[in-house]
Amino acid sequence: MLKEPSPQQHELEMVSLESLVPDNHLLRNIDQYIDFEFIRDRVRHLYCSNNGRPALDPVVLFKMLFLGYLFGIRSERQLVREIQVNVAYR
Repeated sequence: MLKEPSPQQHELEMVSLESLVPDNHLLRNIDQYIDFEFIRDRVRHLYCSNNGRPALDPVVLFKMLFLGYLFGIRSERQLVREIQVNVAYR
């Protein structure tokens, strides 16, 4: 029997982003073995602590470029689009 689609949602499903990425995904393994926090200490002297706008997190920027290199994404604009739609990259 074919039902007509209802414009209202009757069920609520709770989903976490963690559950959407498989346990054996390459990026989970990399995150488990590599601690990228050393980057923040290495570049701290390049940032002003009391002047200017708040900076983007250098660890996040490095991880973005690392993803681009790892998955062969050459364009930074394309990389931003890929990160927006791929849950594993987040």
